[in-house]
Formats: sequence, C-alpha cells, structure tokens
Amino acid sequence: MRVLAINDISCVGKCSLTVALPIISASGVTCDILPTAILSTHTGGFTGYTFRDLSEDIPAMLAQWKTLGLKYDIIISGYLGSIDQIDMVKNIKRDFLNKDGLMIVDPVMGDNGILYSHFDRKFVEEMKGLCRTADVIVPNLTEACFLTDTDYNGVSEKDYLTVISKLKELCPRPSVTGCDISGKNGTQSAVFYTDEKGGTKHYSTEKVEGTFHGAGDVYASALVGCLARGVDTDAAVRIAAEFTTNSIKQTAIDKTEARYGLNSESQMYAYLKALNEAAK
Repeated sequence: MRVLAINDISCVGKCSLTVALPIISASGVTCDILPTAILSTHTGGFTGYTFRDLSEDIPAMLAQWKTLGLKYDIIISGYLGSIDQIDMVKNIKRDFLNKDGLMIVDPVMGDNGILYSHFDRKFVEEMKGLCRTADVIVPNLTEACFLTDTDYNGVSEKDYLTVISKLKELCPRPSVTGCDISGKNGTQSAVFYTDEKGGTKHYSTEKVEGTFHGAGDVYASALVGCLARGVDTDAAVRIAAEFTTNSIKQTAIDKTEARYGLNSESQMYAYLKALNEAAK
C-alpha cells in the first residue's frame, strides 16, 4: 500500500505534511510526499513567516517520478495555494493513481466561517471541481458550507444532513468535521459522514472548547491510515475522531499554545492499537 500526501510543509506548528507523514507512516503504510509550499511557520497565529511557493518545482518532480513508474493506492491533497495547483492535482490523479485507487481531498480553504485571507470565491469554485474528482472529501464545517453555498452563520444541528446531502452531489463520501451537536453531557463535536453504501451517519466525541490548529490534519491523516489498512469507513471515522479528540485533550492538559499544533505523539500508541485491532 502506497500513499501520496500533497500538502505544504510548515516547519513550525504541527500541521500539513509534518502531521501527515508521521501518522500515515506509523499506520504501517508507505507515504510519499509532494510539498506545495514551504513556510517557516503556518499562518494561523504567527506573523513574519516566510513562504515559498513550489509550483515551479512540481513539474520536474513529477517528470522524474514518471521515469520511476510510481503509482499510488491513495492520494490525499491538502493545502493548495493556487488554482494552478488545483489543476496540477487533477493531473496527478490521472497520471499516478492506480485504477482502483482512492482519491481523497481535504479542501483546505477556511475555518470559523471565513475563508483564509489569500482565497476567494473563484478559488472555492475551482475547489468544487477538484472535489468532483474525489472519492472522499474531508472538509471542516466552514469549508463544507462554502462548497455547498450554505450560510455558515445560519447553520445549526438540524442542517447538517442537508449539507451532507449537497456535498454528495460533489463527492460520494464526504466526511465533515467540527459539527457541534447536543449530547447528554452538553455539546459534543461530531463528524457527519457517508459510508461505503451511501448511508449518512455521525460519530461524536467530547467537545473541548477552543481553537486547535492542525486538528483537521490529524483527523484526515488518521482516516487515511485506517482506510489504507482496509478498515471500513465506520471504524475509520471512529478511530480518527477519537485520536483527534484525545490529542486535543492532551494539548489542553499540557497547556501548549494552540498555534503550535496538537500533542498527538503521546496518543499515537492508543491510535495504533485501535487501528491494528480494526484491521485484523
């Protein structure tokens, strides 16, 4: 099983490829990477960061890979800095994904109801096109709203199924994170998703108040690790959601600044134990 993770490298602040590579690799899967950009830190909560777009370097990388005959069972794309990079990912899927492979798109565009500063509506429309090429998409609730032209500020628990239904017009298996629902012990954080048979379900965990950078990357990477090991969607969502929530809890306990990412390292053993049991 071979996975290609397409995302940026943020040298400080655990997110993107610095999260994807260790989690997917620890899952027992070969993980190659294609960096879209290199940043000194990620952009959330930091100032003065450096940014280098690698768009000009990518074609030469891909040309060499073709000479090696590389093919992938799963390709997951994350942060893409331009419409040109969206087009590149479409071509990468065409040239490098095995015929029966899985294309997963994490449509990184925004959070808390707003787009990141360097994205606009045109980028959203192009991202919709990329999602149409995917088998699985993993947006947060903000991104799901932009992809479905839904008003984020007007979304409540009763609307999640409608959002999922609209997403299924783009991709057969959406998985939306960050959906608050009412539980017996207060608000819980849920993932609303579609399984292999097209059924819409949700899985909820304890909600930890606050903004935690890199949580979506931890979830997406764990989900990929599970799916690559042959775990069904129900178990994959459960394992990835529990791993992410436990990592958030640990970060809160450690009182680590949220901008530095999740302390998922100490939760890796429990994640791998759950994964290996489900993959038997």
